[in-house]
This record gives sequence, C-alpha cells and structure tokens, in this order.
Amino acid sequence: MNTPCRPHPLALAALLCAAGLAQAQQTLEAAPGATTERIEITGRHYDNAVGTSDAASQGTIRAELLQSRPALRPGEVLEFVPGVIVTQHSGDGKANQYFLRGFNLDHGTDFATSVAGMPVNMPSHGHGQGYSDLNFLIPELVDRIEYRKGPYFARNGDFSAAGSADIVYRQTLDEPFAALTLGERDYQRLVGGGSAALGEDLRLLGAVELMHNDGPWTVPEHLRKGNAVLTLSAGTRAAGWSTSLMAYDARWDSTDQVPQRLIDAGTYDGRSFGRYDTLDATDGGSTHRSSLSGEWHRRGDGASTELSAYVIDYGLKLYSNFTYAMERPQQGDQFSQQDERSLYGAALRHAFEHTLAGLPAKTEFGAQLRHDRIRVGLFETDARRITGTTREDRVRETMAGAYGQTTLEWTPWLRSIVGLRADRVHFDVEGLSDDANSGSANDHLVSPKLSLILGPWAKTEFFVNAGRGFHSNDARGATAAVDPAPGLVAARGYELGARTEWIPGLQSSLALWTLDFDSELVYVGDAGATEANRPSKRRGVEWNNRWLPRPWLLVDADLAWTHARFSDDDPAGDRIPNAVDKVASLAVTARELGPWSASLQWRYLGSGALVEDNSVRSSASLTTNLRIGRRLGKKTELTLDVFNLFDRKVNDIEYWYESQLPGEAAPVADKHVHPAEPRTLRVTLRTAF
Repeated sequence: MNTPCRPHPLALAALLCAAGLAQAQQTLEAAPGATTERIEITGRHYDNAVGTSDAASQGTIRAELLQSRPALRPGEVLEFVPGVIVTQHSGDGKANQYFLRGFNLDHGTDFATSVAGMPVNMPSHGHGQGYSDLNFLIPELVDRIEYRKGPYFARNGDFSAAGSADIVYRQTLDEPFAALTLGERDYQRLVGGGSAALGEDLRLLGAVELMHNDGPWTVPEHLRKGNAVLTLSAGTRAAGWSTSLMAYDARWDSTDQVPQRLIDAGTYDGRSFGRYDTLDATDGGSTHRSSLSGEWHRRGDGASTELSAYVIDYGLKLYSNFTYAMERPQQGDQFSQQDERSLYGAALRHAFEHTLAGLPAKTEFGAQLRHDRIRVGLFETDARRITGTTREDRVRETMAGAYGQTTLEWTPWLRSIVGLRADRVHFDVEGLSDDANSGSANDHLVSPKLSLILGPWAKTEFFVNAGRGFHSNDARGATAAVDPAPGLVAARGYELGARTEWIPGLQSSLALWTLDFDSELVYVGDAGATEANRPSKRRGVEWNNRWLPRPWLLVDADLAWTHARFSDDDPAGDRIPNAVDKVASLAVTARELGPWSASLQWRYLGSGALVEDNSVRSSASLTTNLRIGRRLGKKTELTLDVFNLFDRKVNDIEYWYESQLPGEAAPVADKHVHPAEPRTLRVTLRTAF
C-alpha cells in the first residue's frame, strides 16, 4: 500500500522561506559585492575552453547544463563528468555505484568527491572503503562541478587516483523558488529556497527538500528523505567569508541484487518471481548527515589565500542479505553494517605570482588535515534484529597532507607545472568485540606531479601529465596482527592529451592514459564490502566533444574505452571483476525555442568481466532519458522527465558469486543482478517569486 506524502514542518518552512524572501531579493541584487549575476545560456556550459585547463581530462560543468537534463537520483549529477556512469545496486538511500576509467568504484573508492568544500568519501567505512553518499545533494543549489581525472594534481589527496569532483554550492540565488515533482510509483519531491540581504554586506541563503519514493519494487522502497541548507555569507569574490549549516536524514526499504537463476525460472517457493522481487523483505537502512562548515578567502595583487574548516556528524545502519541462506540456513544470512562517526577537518591554500629566473611563475602551497572518530560494526541480524556480533571496533584515523606546486611559463606556448605532495596517516583501532583486533599503525607517501602544456596553435593545445596518487586502506586491515595491509597504496598515472576549438562551434578533447596500482580495491558481492587485492594496470582512451551548431542547440558526445588487468601472475586469471570496457553518452539539448526546451540523452554502459578468467561477463546496457520543458509565464515552468524512455530491461549492476536459497542442497555460483528501473515519468512545476 502506497504511503501518501503528508504535510511536514520542513515543507511549510520551504514555502515560507521562498515566499518571504521574494521582496528582499530586490535589495540583495543591489547590495555591494552581491554575486547574483545570471549566466545566460551561450554554449559555455563547460568551462573547458582552450587555455583554461592543465589536462585534457580536466574541466568545469556549469549549472545551466545540470538544469537542462534529467537525473533519476541526486548522485547522477556526476554523469555530467565525461566518462562517469552512475547506477544503484540497492535502495536509493544508499550511496550510488560509480564507474570511471575501467573502475567499478563501488560507492566511491578512488574517486574523491566534495560538496561545498567538505569531503564526501568515508575511510574505514562500514560498507566499504571510500563510501561516497551523495543523496544529501540538492541539485538546485549547485553552481558548478570542477572535475579532474588522474593523479596529476597536487591539491588532491586520498581517493583521487582515478579522479575527483568538487561540487560547489551557490551562496545566493537569483530569486526565491519552489518546485513540486510528482511521478509514478508514489514519487513526491518538494524543494524550495531563496536568499536575501540581511545588511549592507551580509547575505542569507536557505533551502529545504522533502522526498518520498516507492520505486518499481514488489516491496515498496518507502524512501523518506528530509534535507536542509542554511548559508550566511559576506563580502565579494575578492574578499569575504561564508558559513553553512546542513542537515540530512533518510530511511528506506531496499531490494538488493537477486540471483539470475530465479528470474530465469520465473517462480520461487510456489509463487511467481520477477526482476523487481526480493528474497528478504526486511533489507533496508537509515542514514543521517549534519555539518557545520566555514570558509574565508582573499584575492588580489597577484596573490590569493583560502582557509576552510568543517565538522560533520554522520551515521548509517544498513541491512543486507546477498547470500540468503548459505551461512545460516535456519535464520537467513541478513547482516547489518553500521557506522557512526564525527569528523573534523581544515584546509589552507596560498598562491602568489612571481618570477623565477626571469620567467613568469605562480606558486601554490597548501595543507589539509582530517580526523575521523568512528564506531563501526558488522552484525548478524534477523529482520533487522541483531542476533550476533561479527566485529565491532572503535577507530581513530588522522590524515594530514601538505603540497606545493609551481607553474612556470617558459614561452608563450609552453608552461610547466611541477608539484610535490606528502601525506601521512595514523590509525588507532580498539576492538570492542575482540581485543585481539586492537592495534595502531602509521604510513606515509610522497607523490611527485608533473605537467607540460603546449600551445595553443590554431586554437589547439597539447598536454603531457604524470603523477603519483594513492588511496588509503581500511584502518582495520592496516592494523591487523596477521598480514596487515599497507595504510596508503600508491598509484602511478600518465596521460597524453589534446584539446581543440579549431572548428568553430566544436570543442573536442582526446586523452590517452594509463594508471598502475600497487594494490587494487575490489568489491566483494557476497560480503558487501571492498577488499585489498592484487596489483593492477589500466590504460584507455577518452574522446569528448561539445558542439554548438546553433545558438539554441548543444550536442554532447563522450566515448571512453579501457583495458583493465591485474598485473601479476595468478592462475585465476588477470581480469579485474566489474571493470567495464566501454562507456558512452550522447546528449542533444535544445533551449529557448520560444517557450519550449528539450533534452534527449543516450547512455551506454559496456560489458565487463565478472570473474578473473573472463568466463562470465556482464551484459551491456543502453538507456535513453528525455526532458521536455515549457515556460508557463515569466517565472513558471512545467517539465516532463521520462527515464528509460524505451522501457529496456537492463541491469544497473551484475555480480558473480555463490549464494544458496532455502531448499537448495549446496551453494550455487550465479549472476546476481539489480535491474534498472523501467520507464518512469515525473512532472515538475517550478515557480519563482
């Protein structure tokens, strides 16, 4: 039975906030230093023009593009980063599954993400190293996404070997707004916000989001989410500060991956069994995240200084059953991964222009500090009731990093960037369920970086990039008494790239890259976690295109091919499970056709080996999303989003492992799949005040 979305105090707050700030908006637009400039659509949805980047695979995505295409889930904003595919293998309150450069990044490993200056990835997490939950993101507040791929950038540390994305929030809004989205399967979303001037040089932004969704699952998801942001800021882009409060809470029931043998049979235990059925109706979870953050900046006279700090309170309780009755036939194999933590961090960056040997130069220094205080556990459960403790630990993890880099302009067509980064991590683990699990460890790593940028010639430039990066391992593995894992695992990356605007209206980039890891982090489907594994080597090609054939028409076309292998000798084989060979995206966006706008996107996720000997592979998937919008007045717009337009029966994720159903005599090795959602329609009415 569907649960209606009832009035909620936060919903009233959203509407009151939006309406009450409408009049104050006029004052804000006139305030000195106010950053309320409206950026018109001109084709510069990407700030990737020649002369603006240090690598062919680096760039910035503007809010205008984010607003032009539909996203099924908040984390899918990262699909605007060329080569990134975002899926889900469980309930929508759980972190997404990410794919990039031949990595099944699981829930974020090796792709560092930040929102509003705060890290999203969680080390030593209950569900996997680097867990990155973006469900607290409010897309309407995103100003831009600054992305980088590869370990070539001194500013980026842990989890950024494959890439990173900094999602920057707005500090003011052009005008207060409210939006209501209704969709199939009891999807309801209400979001509202606005900003106002509190004084001559002080501004306040507020936004609230409420959401409910059941999804296509036989057991309704009952996702319930509340989200709020409050930001106080002052000053200008040249000198100013801001502080933000955020709060997010969600709970849900989930349908995890199911064995392909049951879908093929079509029946189980005397009843029909389909793609959207579950074997454990009590799976699900709850999570919360609240934060206080602040930043101060000053820029001018060839120098800039930025200082930021944050405090985050986070928790997750996740209930899953991937093997059904293999370990505990009478009770069932459900288990709970739980993580409660507080984390504290700060970052300082200073850059200044100068001359070196008579040549123009710019030098940047920075330091970052993060401390996590974690209580993490793995428990045996039955219908979300704890029946046994597998392991429970108290973890203290401190990561400190410092870096420096200098950009030197040798000639008008050649500049170099030389950087060096040093990181140190300290782990302290106290075994609460078993004192033998207690221990401490330290590790450090020095990472050199080098980039050469040549050009431009005929609106074309070339890049040579090299560097060392790393990911950290789980503290519980790094402090193990027997065969401990290294605390920091090095990766070495190289890239040759080019970017051109030689053809008017067309911006193209090409990157040939390679990335070697001393130890791969691999997702283990039946355990629901990542584990340190064998060394690996990846190489690939990325080709990205932005074409503006008409002022009102934008075409995006991205293609990525990857060759991923374990680099040691092992009779099991050299294929990396879930390393996808090809991904592609093609999107056509039309704007300002009178009151109409539209976007059509094709999204391809290729096949990948599921076992090391390549004897079993995942199926490729192709889906199509459509958005049609119409302005109903100067400040009101109606939008229709259609996901999986052609209703294709494809899977978001596939794994290969052993499981055992009640009644089966022995475990069975099989594909376990989580289907993509069928054709889904959503309608949004948005109005400004």
